[in-house]
Amino acid sequence: MRDKSLIILGVVTFCVCVSTAVEEDILQLNNGNFNKALREHSELLVHFYVPMTADVHKVSEAFQEAAAELQGSEVRFAMVDIVKEKDLAKKLNATEPPFIRLYLSGDKHNPVPCPVPKTSSSILTWLKRRAGSPTDIITDNIQSDDLLVVGFFKELNDAYIQVFYEAAIDLPELTFALTQNKDVVSKYDLVDDVILWFRYPLLFCVYYFDIKAKKIKNKNKICILFQTASQILSSPIPNHALLFISKTSPDYEKIYIAFNRSAAAFRLKILFVLVNVDESRNGRLLEYFRVRDFEAPLIRIVNLTDHVTYQLPSLTLDVDTISGFCQDYLNRIAKPKLQSEPVPEGWEQEPVKQLVGSTLEKVAFHPNKTVFVLFYLPYSPQSRAVFPLWEELAEAFEDQEDVVIARMDASANDINMSMHRQYPSFCLFPALYAERVIYTGKHQLKHLVKFVHKEMEKAKKDRVKVNTINSPESVITHFGVLSLLFILCCMFYDCRKMKTEGNTWIP
Repeated sequence: MRDKSLIILGVVTFCVCVSTAVEEDILQLNNGNFNKALREHSELLVHFYVPMTADVHKVSEAFQEAAAELQGSEVRFAMVDIVKEKDLAKKLNATEPPFIRLYLSGDKHNPVPCPVPKTSSSILTWLKRRAGSPTDIITDNIQSDDLLVVGFFKELNDAYIQVFYEAAIDLPELTFALTQNKDVVSKYDLVDDVILWFRYPLLFCVYYFDIKAKKIKNKNKICILFQTASQILSSPIPNHALLFISKTSPDYEKIYIAFNRSAAAFRLKILFVLVNVDESRNGRLLEYFRVRDFEAPLIRIVNLTDHVTYQLPSLTLDVDTISGFCQDYLNRIAKPKLQSEPVPEGWEQEPVKQLVGSTLEKVAFHPNKTVFVLFYLPYSPQSRAVFPLWEELAEAFEDQEDVVIARMDASANDINMSMHRQYPSFCLFPALYAERVIYTGKHQLKHLVKFVHKEMEKAKKDRVKVNTINSPESVITHFGVLSLLFILCCMFYDCRKMKTEGNTWIP
């Protein structure tokens, strides 16, 4: 018993020692000791966190591992619980990203924001690049399995390479290199002063350096990685603007240029991603964001921290519209795309019932009502043009209680069913849980009325068939047939037990 007590005491002592070691690596700051820490440490890297959240936990793990790696260095690691230290967080404006900040020489008003890390190596690389210089990434060896961003400049002077190195600091997840190895440029038939993005030997993109302006043309493209679904969902930048488009679309070039130009103003704030809806490998991505290929082109913004999605409410995809949407999102003005809008007050008393995600199934699949639903986009001229016609249709059936004319905003509510054509889309849900029917005829009242009556008659015939199959007489008939089959089987079984002579059965 005494031995067991000693073992338990030893384990507890070990755990306390480990816990103390972790706390020694990282300062726990509050309103009382924050200014003191600033005075004592010339480089103070602070992680402002909300405890007990999965995303923050991953960042905190990376932060703690980096602190252990750099124990004893000039950089001092510290953490602030912004739930407990609300006043301090508000005073430092730390209730919003960036949540990791580097305070230099006691200046608490101008911290350097650290990109959101995926791993501890991201933090270490960021700190190393910040403290270093462009000469640290000059190399002749670029035959690496890593994804590389390589700058090839005729002259390695400060004016050229400083801009490139700034991008390297801001993107610690990527491997950057500077080289004058002419074999690389000649291999890909390129000129001097270019930036290559590739995994050797496969070249993905080429960016040209503007010598006169001393800047990278469209350097934001470095951030526009055409990723798979898993890469997108694990990106260090939490805000993603996704352009869903078909590369065969006649407007592809115009929309892509607008999307690309819009990215410049939101570098390191929003990651711009192009998703080709014609690419079969993007099927899972379309499924995740609940986008149908015929709905493209459209732009969605998703925040990977809370997984809330926002959709650009316009069919016009130019620079001003895209940039305005992104800015509204950052300013928290944009409205999120919900699974269901709130149920409108008094919707059941209106001639045209306004459905939302939470009421669609209840209304459309009513067993005794035929429901005709217009799925529309409020910002689409084609959809709005149908509204008066839909009001007329509701008037035509106002005396028939078993017919419901309804409509639903497809951009603001999730529709958990396959859609076979573009919006506006007309779907009839016949009574008896019959299979829904897509209307593809003319947008004229008489044709719509005729279509509804035709499908109602068909549903009635289907009901007669179902009732006939389930009637008592039908059940008795089926029972009689089954009884006869049972008797025959018994006779056959008894006969097999009888003796035979030759090929003849003998009873």
